[in-house]
Amino acid sequence: MPVMDGLEATARIREKEKQLGMRIAILAMTANALVGDRERCLEAGMDGYVSKPIHRDLLFSEIRRLIP
Repeated sequence: MPVMDGLEATARIREKEKQLGMRIAILAMTANALVGDRERCLEAGMDGYVSKPIHRDLLFSEIRRLIP
């Protein structure tokens, strides 16, 4: 992203949630499928992670898990 990365965006969203009193599902979708990336995203507060190339079944499974 041109202004901030997904980790910073997640941190800002999580801070805003404290004011709003609600939780927004965040699913990381990245081409950076390196060892440890999934863990970094989840530790940053993201709720799920999928890497590119996207596999439709996996993507929809993660969405269903996050948004019942």
